[in-house]
Amino acid sequence: MNKIKINTEFIKLDQFLKWIGIAENGVMAKEIILSGEVKVNGEEERRRGKKLYPGDVIFVFGKEYIVE
Repeated sequence: MNKIKINTEFIKLDQFLKWIGIAENGVMAKEIILSGEVKVNGEEERRRGKKLYPGDVIFVFGKEYIVE
């Protein structure tokens, strides 16, 4: 599990995908999210504006990340 530290109260899902380098831009992040490839805390997530808080676990493309 990869630990990703944020310096704010939360980060939106599309911003998170850009932050960790999976998406090069917002359009790519949106496509990844809408494709059903992203799970947040075990549930498929299709909202790009979903707020992620410390402790949330994100699974995308076979890798797991936890927000710190």
